Amino acid sequence: MLEKTTRMNYLYDFYQALLTPKQQSYMSLYYLDDYSLGEIAEEYKVSRQAVYDNIKRTEAMLEEYEEKLLLFEKFQERKRLIARMKECLSGESDHQTLTEFVAAIEKLD
Repeated sequence: MLEKTTRMNYLYDFYQALLTPKQQSYMSLYYLDDYSLGEIAEEYKVSRQAVYDNIKRTEAMLEEYEEKLLLFEKFQERKRLIARMKECLSGESDHQTLTEFVAAIEKLD
């Protein structure tokens, strides 16, 4: 569950501008502020089921956006490459290795 929450938080960060204000609000309350479905339903004067359905549809939309745009995947790969570059810089690495890392990062864009 924690892994899903973390993933949804990242996807929300990357793609929130593509969501409606209502979707943004529900996702923010549910994932960022840790509101329950019931608390969100009470806040918006709708049923708990309506909130659940909206959140599930929005999660599916975020996954579709990621499937097509790959912003989160590229972000993760960039982080991995930078971490490896830092390791190389702290050790004895050659110029060619660092050049390869830079090329890999540039390829992500």
